[in-house]
Amino acid sequence: MPEGSYTTHLFREGLDKIRKKTGEEAIELILARGDQEIISESADLLYHLTVLLQAAGLSIDAVLDRLRDRMT
Repeated sequence: MPEGSYTTHLFREGLDKIRKKTGEEAIELILARGDQEIISESADLLYHLTVLLQAAGLSIDAVLDRLRDRMT
């Protein structure tokens, strides 16, 4: 990861910090109003969720598999 990047910072802070930030982003999405704000906050949440999964040693594929299972 690039030195000084936000992603590097999150990984250095650790899983608990990443979880907290992901939760904050979820709340911001819930409170968002208007299409552009919803899109922006959704992107922030997806980014932090991706970081959380990576930090936890999980993959987005596992999440997608679970979603597919729920659709059958």
